[in-house]
Amino acid sequence: MNFNRLIPLDDKGAKIHFGEDYLHFIPAHFLHSPGNFSLYDSHSKILFSGDIGASITHQYGARIDNVDFDDIKDSLQGFHERYMAGNKFCRAWVQKVKQHDVKIMAPQHGSLLSEKNYDKFLSWFEELKCGGDLY
Repeated sequence: MNFNRLIPLDDKGAKIHFGEDYLHFIPAHFLHSPGNFSLYDSHSKILFSGDIGASITHQYGARIDNVDFDDIKDSLQGFHERYMAGNKFCRAWVQKVKQHDVKIMAPQHGSLLSEKNYDKFLSWFEELKCGGDLY
């Protein structure tokens, strides 16, 4: 295997530039796993959030434009309470992703969140009591 092609990723994240566009690896540590990262694509304005925002719903893989976030947050609650380490980490992640112009959030599992519901998700996630906060 040729390890010369590997680019180490610092715990603080990294940006890889492609002309004016870039991929930003955003730390999401302890939000489901210790060394987790989200990925923002500046060209498409998509935030690939991994398991942040994950859910299993009847609209799996659908873009949620026609429903209100309040109608879907119950399908997010249990997973996020159990698998996110604590609110301190949620708040840190929200502050980092707010620095980007996100048009769609694409969790690894569940539905895509359009701008309308993305902002509501961030508000909910920023205040979420989870993991160690619950014990």
